[in-house]
Amino acid sequence: MPIDVDSQLEGRPVFVTGADGFVGSHLTDRLVEAGANVHIFVRATSSGELKNIRHQTEDLTVHRGDLRDKHSVKEALSALSEYDDSLIFHLAAQAHVGESWDRPYETVDTNVVGTLNLLQSIVDLDLDIAKFDTAGTSEEYGNIKEEMAGKHEFEEDGRVLLSERSPVNPTSVYATAKLAADFLTMNYHDAYGLPSVTTRMFNNYGPRQNPRYITGTIITQALERDIVELGNLQPKRDMCYVEDGVRGHLHVALEGHPGEQYVYGHGENTSMRDWTNLILDVGAEEDYWERPEIVQADDRYRPGDSDVEELLVGYEKLNQLTGWEPEVGWLEGVRRTIDWYANNKESWYGRVDWR
Repeated sequence: MPIDVDSQLEGRPVFVTGADGFVGSHLTDRLVEAGANVHIFVRATSSGELKNIRHQTEDLTVHRGDLRDKHSVKEALSALSEYDDSLIFHLAAQAHVGESWDRPYETVDTNVVGTLNLLQSIVDLDLDIAKFDTAGTSEEYGNIKEEMAGKHEFEEDGRVLLSERSPVNPTSVYATAKLAADFLTMNYHDAYGLPSVTTRMFNNYGPRQNPRYITGTIITQALERDIVELGNLQPKRDMCYVEDGVRGHLHVALEGHPGEQYVYGHGENTSMRDWTNLILDVGAEEDYWERPEIVQADDRYRPGDSDVEELLVGYEKLNQLTGWEPEVGWLEGVRRTIDWYANNKESWYGRVDWR
């Protein structure tokens, strides 16, 4: 039976890092809607501070700082000292795979040291929290090593099915940093008894996403020009609409068992070529554009052999525990996403990487 999220969130103290980001802003919206006592942590130096959740500022307590600065992290978390049932969602990260090669030190500092600062601050403050959820990534699984193939699960059609039991093999600075954050989260559970969990979402997409990610770059290029310039279109991804991703985080935080990991996504995958064609077809049918030409460019490929070939999730563990399952199909999710980009050009035009 699905859990009653709203009744468990009403009036409850919740702390969110990355609250103004893509997934974080949708999570923050949902927490405010449920009547939670929402605290958010945002970068003090961010020029676009609260661009995604400015409409919620009257219903938020905003803490400013930098994950890489232990003092500001500890100061922000001290707001939870008076509570004993707080939920902490750690979504802040340098989350772009390609940019992790361009900014490797920032990626490691933010994703690893930032996570460490949060965990250690909870210990230092002796906070009595209900759950700490570190957001991982499906990229941590990477590609199958031949010698590890026997430890993987496969569908009847030969596709690898990734679950909490699957071996990991990160192939980018981003994925390695996120895996380190996952392990740190579990280290602090084992050593200090922190009620922590880790989640691995599979390829979220939807409104507000940075236009440098695959879905956003397809849509923004199609809206603005007659070609869509992309990199490798062979990889397969399990595309999960952001609202389903948020529901996953909430289900894990409210019902997940401390010290465990939960993975979730749409439960089906598609090649990036087919995903591109789906988006372009939907946009053409809805009269957002005349169908552009797809062009592949060498400079948009990931370095060397670092691209992950195939990602497909098996989310049975979370489903059996909480009843969670995806609710938004690809066609509807793509329609909503195109509509947002088409009607919010000011939110993304200066951030694209194709001009």
